[in-house]
Amino acid sequence: MSLDTKPAPLPATRTRRTRFLQRPSSFTAVTIAAAVVLVLIVCVPLLKVVFDMFVKDGAFSLDAVTRTLAIEDLGKVIRDTLIVVVGSSVLAVVIGFLLAWANERTDARFGLLNDILPYLPFLLPPVAGAVGWTMLLSPKAGLVNAWLRELVLAPMGIQLQTGPFDINSWYGLIMVYTFYAVPYVYMNVSAALTTFDSSLEEASRISGASYFTTLRRVTLPALAPSIGAGFLLSTWFGFGMFSIGAIIGTPAGIDLIAVRIVKLLTFTYPPEEDLALGLSAIVMAFVGLSYYVQYRVLKNSKFSSIGGKSAARSITRLGPWRPVARAAVLLYIAVSTLLPMAGLFLVALNGYWTPKIKWDSLRFDAFRTALLEDPQTQEAFLNSLGLGVVGGLVGITAAAMVSLYVATKRNPFTRGLDAAIKLPASISHMVIAVGILLLLGREPFNLGGTWLILLLGYLAIYLPQASIAADAAVAVVGKELAEASHVSGGGDWKTFFRVYAPLMTPGLVGGWALLFIRIVGDLTASAILSGTENVVLGFRILEVFNGGSYALLAALSAILVLVTGTVLMFVLWYTKRFGVAKTHAAS
Repeated sequence: MSLDTKPAPLPATRTRRTRFLQRPSSFTAVTIAAAVVLVLIVCVPLLKVVFDMFVKDGAFSLDAVTRTLAIEDLGKVIRDTLIVVVGSSVLAVVIGFLLAWANERTDARFGLLNDILPYLPFLLPPVAGAVGWTMLLSPKAGLVNAWLRELVLAPMGIQLQTGPFDINSWYGLIMVYTFYAVPYVYMNVSAALTTFDSSLEEASRISGASYFTTLRRVTLPALAPSIGAGFLLSTWFGFGMFSIGAIIGTPAGIDLIAVRIVKLLTFTYPPEEDLALGLSAIVMAFVGLSYYVQYRVLKNSKFSSIGGKSAARSITRLGPWRPVARAAVLLYIAVSTLLPMAGLFLVALNGYWTPKIKWDSLRFDAFRTALLEDPQTQEAFLNSLGLGVVGGLVGITAAAMVSLYVATKRNPFTRGLDAAIKLPASISHMVIAVGILLLLGREPFNLGGTWLILLLGYLAIYLPQASIAADAAVAVVGKELAEASHVSGGGDWKTFFRVYAPLMTPGLVGGWALLFIRIVGDLTASAILSGTENVVLGFRILEVFNGGSYALLAALSAILVLVTGTVLMFVLWYTKRFGVAKTHAAS
């Protein structure tokens, strides 16, 4: 027997097991710890909701279910919610698809405006948008209504005391919900259209099919997954939205589940937790049903796939219809975002809510009161800005480390972490906030109304956005740079700070801005988790609205718009400057 016989290689299973048992580096250990904490923040509150639904005083109980089913107007609440959520989601699909098609597949695109369009609704947080539309289309004092009655209808001999529009109505509520759901559809469909091979449509046209037949049999089936994802996100958004329903729907007598949950937990003493749990379970059931319907539709449908190394894109020349398409896009932007913003600033500068605007004596008294003379408002601003800055930094930093770990360690464990962190995207924000309150607001933690419970609630709700932004930032960094750093002797921490962090910065700054804006303008979680000692801006706006101080209300909402707009402009400026600097460095 030869003495230099080489030993047989270890089986692959033992090799993988050995690698798994190796002591992780400090960077990996910190990353895994951060991922586990994030998963716990997301998943434990949801488990708490399910647990409390069926366990009371340590024993199995169906009290929450039976009491919920015994709600006298339960059928009306469910019906109203479904009408608003489904109706706005369908309209959002139509509008979002048309906007994406006009901007990606026709010569009506506006260049830079295409990049800004998806972010425009974020300039106007839902609570501020609801207030702005109320001041424009309130039946009696609405600015647009009054101007229409005086300048358009009166010269035609039509005398009206109210209207012609009423924001506190079915169409008003569905309209505002639609405006905030459109970006979810637009961003999904727009991304799909950029990679869609238009040669499929050209082949259909050459075969004699009309434009509408090609649209029905080629384009729409190929985009079905993206359209379905946009519709699904719209329904998730609708089921969890509180501020729009409270400000516009409640005066109209339209009862929504999200509004009822907040009333049961915040404006009822003692809080009706059993009923809130039961309604939260109904929301979870509808969200799960919508996800299942989308899954079955996509599974059973036969849609075109997009493949190949590159996709040919043809731009449709609209000819004389090009100005019409551009005008329609600009009109949508003006109506959905700019018009309610203008209403807020006019009322705030005028000093009180009236269609008789004193154009020659507009003043900043309401802004001065909001920022300098109202202690509660000052505290709300400081709390919201602090939570936005800290929550954004913590969320995007932790998400970046986890995304980097997932991207470099592809295995079932990392995929499970990634899925768990993105779980809140498929759950109503209202349900997560209820779970956070039940878990941390009572014994033994007693964190109800504190800064910490608000921070944890915001992180749990908006973590998917941070994770998605971090994934995109990680994707732009090639593995070769990290490998070169390791070969040169750089450890994990040095590679992260010297290689990954600088290149990921633009994407992470954008992710931080998104988190900051969502946290500062949040009302869904704030209405449930905020306390009298830690009032935040969204909840303060709701308090002022209920109190009837309309000039202060408009000023608060306008300042919120200015803050979010400033942050967005900074991000766009920084991203553009970084891109120019990187181009010069490369050349």
